[in-house]
Amino acid sequence: MNGIEKITARIEQDAGAEIAGILKEAEEKAAAIRGQYEAQAKAEAAEAAESCKKAAVERMQRLEGAAEMESKKLILAAKQASIESAFAAAQKKLCSLPEAEYVELLAKLAVRSAKTGREEVIMSAKDQKAVGAKVVARANALLAKAVAPEMPSELAESKAGSILTKVVTGASALIQGTAMLTLSQETREMEGGLTLKDGKVEINCAFETQLRMLRETMAADVAKTLFD
Repeated sequence: MNGIEKITARIEQDAGAEIAGILKEAEEKAAAIRGQYEAQAKAEAAEAAESCKKAAVERMQRLEGAAEMESKKLILAAKQASIESAFAAAQKKLCSLPEAEYVELLAKLAVRSAKTGREEVIMSAKDQKAVGAKVVARANALLAKAVAPEMPSELAESKAGSILTKVVTGASALIQGTAMLTLSQETREMEGGLTLKDGKVEINCAFETQLRMLRETMAADVAKTLFD
């Protein structure tokens, strides 16, 4: 091998070694970069998984909250419907009382609500025709009794005492200005009960009105009875 060939061979040898070094360095750098990207990719994947897990938990909590709220709404609606049904049943029962009990109830309602004792008693067309006169007569009797002086029981139980009672109570009623309720020819739309009217002043004693007022004050007690 002559000198030129030796030089050429040496150059090729050196170049090969340099290329090998460059390739090795490039491979090492590439491996390092791959490692960095792989680590970054794993970190990002773990972060994404954690984020998805957190989002899933938050969504589940929102759905559970919404479901609980909807459940409470449904339960509340059911309770309100039950309370409404209870008051509707009470009204129906009041309207379907036997006549004697119904008359007594309306008479006592009129007496309790009367302010002057000179009110007109307004009823539904049905009740006015069926029991109107009886209700007013019974209410007037109760009002008269409230202002009449009491007699000894032995006298009150006698025939004379009975006659005297009527005279005394009637006179007391006129003197006191009570026991003068009258049955109005006017009628009103109502399921049951009555309305008292004295001039421009009216007292609504219709069952639906009375029950509505009771519901406002007794709803909690009714709910406790129904659901506890």
